[in-house]
Amino acid sequence: MPPLMSNTWPMKWLSYFSVVLLLLSTNCTGQAPLSGKLQLDEGWAPQVYLIQPRHLDEIATSFVGQVIDSASINADGSFVFEELPNAPDPVLLELVVQPHGTRFANKLENENPMAANYFPIIWKNGDRLQVEASIAQFQSSFSIENPSSGNAALLRLRAIRLAAFQRLKPTTEHDETQLLEEEAALLSFQQPMMDFAQQTDELLAALLAVRWISPVNDYERIPEFLFAQCQKWQSIQGEHPWVGQLCEKASREQLPILINDQLPDAALPMLAGDTVTLHAVIANKRLTLLDIWASWCAPCRRENRAVLLPLWEKHHEKGFEIVGYALDASEKAWKKALETDGADRWLHASHLQGDDAPLLATLRIQTIPANFLLDARGKVIAKNLHGQDLVEFVDHYMEK
Repeated sequence: MPPLMSNTWPMKWLSYFSVVLLLLSTNCTGQAPLSGKLQLDEGWAPQVYLIQPRHLDEIATSFVGQVIDSASINADGSFVFEELPNAPDPVLLELVVQPHGTRFANKLENENPMAANYFPIIWKNGDRLQVEASIAQFQSSFSIENPSSGNAALLRLRAIRLAAFQRLKPTTEHDETQLLEEEAALLSFQQPMMDFAQQTDELLAALLAVRWISPVNDYERIPEFLFAQCQKWQSIQGEHPWVGQLCEKASREQLPILINDQLPDAALPMLAGDTVTLHAVIANKRLTLLDIWASWCAPCRRENRAVLLPLWEKHHEKGFEIVGYALDASEKAWKKALETDGADRWLHASHLQGDDAPLLATLRIQTIPANFLLDARGKVIAKNLHGQDLVEFVDHYMEK
């Protein structure tokens, strides 16, 4: 140690104490890793929980994310998390609040985004996050001061989701004839988030979009989106474990037949009693509609009468064919439906095995009505078009 009267001693220790005072002053000004202020409501517990999804499927899913910490909400609405997980690379976490009486800290409300009780955040070592929200409209009111690019992307996605949700028309009656309209409404809700995921360069925000698009992992009607997301992120951040999990969902062996795929050939037991192959049926046709339906499917029956019959009459002589494949178990019910709908003019097939129909496994689908539009080589050029969308596609294609 230098002599007490050394000229260098005061300057060294002054520098040391300056650093200590700077650190203390930083901690005293609220610069914890994560802090915030909430507008309170008496119906809510005074606690904020920090949840860590450990798997892609745990993002935005109730009861599965790991509760890693909690913070008390003070009387003025403020809360502070002093420590966050060690994260050299960005990680996705979720801040969650709960109404009084809720048993599980990791219960997430997804039914109505306007009232959802959680918000995802992106965190990495060295970040300082300050947030604000109304506790009763936590997700819809959530804000982050000076957000990173990743968190700014999450906020944009939230705004897109809220706007799409607000455009949805509430359904008061669940008439089975309205299933196609409900499916179209769901797609209109999903499409803006799919567009976001395709355009963003923020991986974690894109993966949140994938989960918000279908929290129940139902991508049967939008497999092309899931496949494209796998292709995109595998080339950019293929080492991320969640990208690997995404690509497991998006494997061709699991997804339905995609647009631009070649439809596998299949043996079809025809209404006339013979068995033919699908490729033989379509070989000399400009355009073939493979229609998967059933006599008990109300929207299928409506489409037979209102859409398929007029299209067949208008374009059949120009090289347009329809092949109906029925998921019926009763031959009598199948034939009666064809006669009643006037659908017996085009080709029909069925294994008469109901939901165990072999063609479903070949196409890897479970939901009807479903259809595939095929060129003469059996390539899928469009699929699952219904109503006016189907009419416009066939009219345009056949008139080229």
